[in-house]
Amino acid sequence: MPAPAWLTGRLAGIELFAGLSDEQLDWLACAGTVRELGDGQALFVEGAPADGFYILLDGEIVVSKLVGGREQVLTRHLGDALEHQFIGELPLLTSDEYLATALAVGPARVVAYGKDAFFDMLERCPQVCRVLLPVLAGRINAMERQAGRSRMLEGLGMLAAGLAHELNNPAAAALRAARELRGLAPRLASAAVEWGRTGEEAEVRLVARFQDRVGSGAALDPLAEAEAADDVADWLREQGLGQTIDLADDLAEHGVDRAELDGLAAGLRPDALAAALAYLVPVLRIRTLAGDAAEAAERVVELVRRTSAYTNLDRAPQRDADLREGLEATLALMAPKLRNIRVRREYGGVPDLQAFPSELNQVWTNLIDNAVDAMGGEGELTISTRREGDHAVVEFRDTGHGIPAEALPNVFQPFFTTKDLGKGTGLGLHVSMDIVAQRHGGTMEVDSRPGDTRFVVRLPLARDPR
Repeated sequence: MPAPAWLTGRLAGIELFAGLSDEQLDWLACAGTVRELGDGQALFVEGAPADGFYILLDGEIVVSKLVGGREQVLTRHLGDALEHQFIGELPLLTSDEYLATALAVGPARVVAYGKDAFFDMLERCPQVCRVLLPVLAGRINAMERQAGRSRMLEGLGMLAAGLAHELNNPAAAALRAARELRGLAPRLASAAVEWGRTGEEAEVRLVARFQDRVGSGAALDPLAEAEAADDVADWLREQGLGQTIDLADDLAEHGVDRAELDGLAAGLRPDALAAALAYLVPVLRIRTLAGDAAEAAERVVELVRRTSAYTNLDRAPQRDADLREGLEATLALMAPKLRNIRVRREYGGVPDLQAFPSELNQVWTNLIDNAVDAMGGEGELTISTRREGDHAVVEFRDTGHGIPAEALPNVFQPFFTTKDLGKGTGLGLHVSMDIVAQRHGGTMEVDSRPGDTRFVVRLPLARDPR
């Protein structure tokens, strides 16, 4: 059956088919099927078997992909440029299923070629290959860049979540300490004035020594502390200091017991004991709160240091890198996802090596993230480092469900994924391999069986990365 003349003429105007003979154009018109699409109608759907290559004749096609549960627009085809005049070749050549969803925006018209017809086209019209292949390479590179950006944004999201999670406790502790210190300051000022009026020189020295000595013992458990507070309260009553009974809890918290109080009282005049205790309690409490605030601040500084180690924002991108520092920074970043994962560290002696630390941290993030997914959020992850000859080796071992044997040869291929639809781009391991192999001259290997999957990264110690 001859092809309609209008279709042959229309295909002749498609840049992909420029330079084809009339015979080739006639064959293309006969081999294809014209499809009319209504607004919102799917040309193909992500995850469906890849069975067609399409030439856009009229209208607009938007291509989107489910990433992390959200629909992300990848591109729009309007037919105004070569790369927007055809669609569908990538999954036919690299995968068994469509990697994204294509929908018509308004009415659209395409010519559809089945898989067999597509490969016949490449054989019958070799000129098409010369035009198609550069576009194909550009699309793969664009998807890799987009995957890198997505991974970066995902990393920033995890960074924000990890920081929020880790900063919560020290920030809350510092805030509590600051609020209590604000209330204690006037109380201490008043008590200090009274004690200065009341205490004699020898008594002041005695209280100062007592102040330095107490509060350094091991913390009591809540029950023991409550019993100690009751005992201190009884002692205060015995000394006729029932009006200061509210000091009992603070004294017990700082390890002051009956024996300590007896020793203090022995060196003070009876009328000076109440003023000394009223002064001592806020001093001891302020000392504890200052320690709590300093500890919280140190924790915040450590978190900032780990974040800086992960992102390397304050350092040159290529430098001598400590692999363990990057691994620890990555683990700290991913703490929320690792909540139910037992992490074993088996770090051997590995010297620093010239590397791009922030890029290697992307590799560690991807491998740890994949391991967590494979274990369903629960299991054991072992990270080890060692030196093998002139290479540094980093191994990630998880107890997840494993990778099917038939899938192992393909795990580093672009767009290949064993994750459920919408949970993986199929580019994470491919990008990681590119960072390890192309940027650092290393290798990455995988071995897997149920309950024992190992990714092994080998990096040369004496090679400048590119």
